Amino acid sequence: MDKSMQQQNMNIEELKAAYRSGELDVNTFLKTKLAQAKSDTSNVWISTISEQQLEQMLTLLESKSIDELPLYGVPFAAKDNIDFAMLPTTAGCEAYSFQPTESSSVVKLLIEAGAIPLGKTNLDQFATGLVGVRSPWGAVNNSFDPEYVSGGSSSGSAVAVATGQVSFSLGTDTAGSGRVPAALNNIVGMKATKGLISCTGVVPACKSLDCVTIFANSTSEVNLVLDIAAELDTDDCYSRDNLQTNSAAHYDVNKTLAGLKVGLPEASQLSFFGDHGAQALFESSVERLKAAGAEIITINFQPFLDAAKLLYEGPWVAERYAAIEAFFKADPTQCLPVIQTIVGGATTHSAVDTFIAMYRLQAFKVQCDAILAELDCVLTPTAGTAYRIKDVEADPIQLNSNLGYYTNFMNLLDYAAVALPAGLLPSGLPFGITLFGPAFSDRMLLSVGAQWQKIIDFTLGATEHKLSDIELSLSSEAKAGQVDIAVCGAHLTGFPLNHQLTERGGYLVKSTTTSADYRFYALAGAPPFRPGLVRVSGQGAAIDVEVWRLPESCVGSFLTGIPQPLGLGKVELDDGSWVTSFICEGYAIQTAKDITEFGGWKAYMETQSSI
Repeated sequence: MDKSMQQQNMNIEELKAAYRSGELDVNTFLKTKLAQAKSDTSNVWISTISEQQLEQMLTLLESKSIDELPLYGVPFAAKDNIDFAMLPTTAGCEAYSFQPTESSSVVKLLIEAGAIPLGKTNLDQFATGLVGVRSPWGAVNNSFDPEYVSGGSSSGSAVAVATGQVSFSLGTDTAGSGRVPAALNNIVGMKATKGLISCTGVVPACKSLDCVTIFANSTSEVNLVLDIAAELDTDDCYSRDNLQTNSAAHYDVNKTLAGLKVGLPEASQLSFFGDHGAQALFESSVERLKAAGAEIITINFQPFLDAAKLLYEGPWVAERYAAIEAFFKADPTQCLPVIQTIVGGATTHSAVDTFIAMYRLQAFKVQCDAILAELDCVLTPTAGTAYRIKDVEADPIQLNSNLGYYTNFMNLLDYAAVALPAGLLPSGLPFGITLFGPAFSDRMLLSVGAQWQKIIDFTLGATEHKLSDIELSLSSEAKAGQVDIAVCGAHLTGFPLNHQLTERGGYLVKSTTTSADYRFYALAGAPPFRPGLVRVSGQGAAIDVEVWRLPESCVGSFLTGIPQPLGLGKVELDDGSWVTSFICEGYAIQTAKDITEFGGWKAYMETQSSI
């Protein structure tokens, strides 16, 4: 196996850049990654596609160019409770296994975007657990130390990303399964707003609470995958349409943390289960956010903790029984003993118990929502500590419960959350933090997470790559035959004319700002409305822009479509570099509105949509 390919940086944009430049051949590279997956010894995979199935998927790419598909040739993994038509779905139980006739909605969307699923990953049986050891296929080893748990239930999906076997992966999250494994393997885990990603074709754990989740090495990659995966699905009765204010265009890699109101549980309500190293790292994380300008506000965390207890101590565990009732009734011994205990115990709950618990949950939600209303987000550890596999096997219920201390309430209360790396413990194991907020705060959380990544500049998963190295590579001088163009208005991601860039093979290099030497104007005219950028040295402000990379051969046709009073010129960015950009002729500002105070087109247009 080619070791250089095995160690290739798996960042999505870096990978696509390597395809474009010819550094990597997509066919050869994906065959190497499939071979790597097949030779894995950490119990990551339950099944992988065959070489013949990979050839079939590669054939689908032949009719497309790399710039047509946002995930062209990007390898990913799906947790084995998510249907993929080429492989059986087991949900971590061989006796339950079945062959789906079609892929889940989310897998279909990702394949249509060019992504290549290499296989199905290991999990705690029926997605019941936060440890990653409850599987007949064996415990999934932590990517940093094989003696420790990897976290569950999406164990294999997290380790596949952390070890560089895939660029991103899908998990599910009912009680923390899309966040705890992220924390224990030094990667980003996004539990998006409930219903934002369809669960059609997903074996349910608790159907009213389940979320499909995304693991990746950076918030930018999560944002990209979420943009593709978050699509309303009429076949899923819990599916929800996204809000415009939570679209991919609202992911801001330059979001300032100054003045950000971050809730922090009272010290007495935090628990690290005797892990002083974890406590020290969390306290350091709080101080780093303070130093970046965030306002830390102590909150009463008890209502959140009380709500969390309802997930397993209340009647919601009966949903796990409902999901596999016929299978479980036929022969409970087909499940692992710990699953028999958890699922079998659900039959003791009555309908009266359920309604009483629903009333209690609603009361907690009113309290928790009121606390969140005064904040931008809340900060907690993702997991208070990590455990050795042998210790979890000796005490499977209590130690699993400890790992869910900060996660079990999230779906019950309908919140969004992102888990982020926060450093390494004295043991060498990763530690992570979680930021959470109300439903549809996903892009705000990812934007804050992007700033957090810059603060700590962590190593990606268990690899030797660093995020700063990737950003430096992607923002370096455009490769031969390509031109970087900064856009500031209707061509921004999510805006009406962005297609003029993407249909020419353009791709986003970075989001940034100009130097503080520009005035910004809303120009007169009919839709699509456009802004004008005018340089006024020493009398302006920094304006938000996106830098896109276009094939040189397409710049001419792009230029001819630019109407007066706009044209292409050079604009100075905040780092002192100059890039081709839209500029505005001076006469046009006489009838234009000065909107410099908004700092960018997106912020200005949001005010117009609310009028």
